Amino acid sequence: MAAYIFRRLVQAFLILLGVSLVTFVLLYLVPADPARQIAGRSATAETVANIREQLGLNLPFHEQYLRYLGRLVQGDLGRSYLQKTEVSALIASRLPASLLLMAGAIVCELLLGLTMGMVAAVRRNTRIDQGLMVLSFVGVSAPQFVVGILLLYVFAVQFGWFPIGGYGTFAHLVLPSVTLGFLGAGWYSRMMRSSMLDVLRQDYIRTARAKGVTRLRVILRHALPNAILPIIAMIGIDIGLFMSGIVVVESVFGWPGIGQLTWQAIQRVDIPIIMGVTLVSACAIVLGNLLADLIAPLIDPRIKLR
Repeated sequence: MAAYIFRRLVQAFLILLGVSLVTFVLLYLVPADPARQIAGRSATAETVANIREQLGLNLPFHEQYLRYLGRLVQGDLGRSYLQKTEVSALIASRLPASLLLMAGAIVCELLLGLTMGMVAAVRRNTRIDQGLMVLSFVGVSAPQFVVGILLLYVFAVQFGWFPIGGYGTFAHLVLPSVTLGFLGAGWYSRMMRSSMLDVLRQDYIRTARAKGVTRLRVILRHALPNAILPIIAMIGIDIGLFMSGIVVVESVFGWPGIGQLTWQAIQRVDIPIIMGVTLVSACAIVLGNLLADLIAPLIDPRIKLR
């Protein structure tokens, strides 16, 4: 186990290094000038040149990247160009809200997706099965901002059950979580149905039924633990999808997380914030996949980590 974790951590380091390089290259090639954004439209060319020199933007690409890596090794993500604040402090202040939203979305997509998938598998080739698969297809296909706006209109504006936006209570969490988890629920339901159907055809399921085990116990005790293994691997991948989709959802609902911070940084070409959020997101994806791999053997002892 220790050797496996060490190898994965080495791989994670190489992945993060690659992510930092690719992101830095893309931001370097962006035609927008951060110095001009800071100085303002009415600033003189001399003022813009002075700001560019202070920020080190006049240096060659390799020098800029090596300077960034040097600070990164020391745990320094840099300072925001416009907010004049440490990027690590900005991310730390926004991260709890984003993690809360991500946790709510994961719970939502698992409850919806696993339930829909199991019911569809048990009711195979019935109208219930067809209806649930159509609903899952809609969940996979619908843009998140459309789902979010519809939920706001129906449940916040028309019924008044939930606040239109903001942060702080459980009621504020419900609609953003459902919006973010609706896409994942569609994927999970389809995969859960396929996996459950495959498990229900196995010999040990037929043996359990022949012994008189109740249908509910067969499904929950024997079929579900084996059918859920592919889902666990997907959860780690979903963290990456959440980190990309959370920007849209947080903007729609006014959720003060790192997605909203990222959107503001992109609009202002605030490179340190964009780099910092990208690396934090990459770390979340790597750790999510590692945790999924470590949890899988706990559910199925036949799985060995090598």
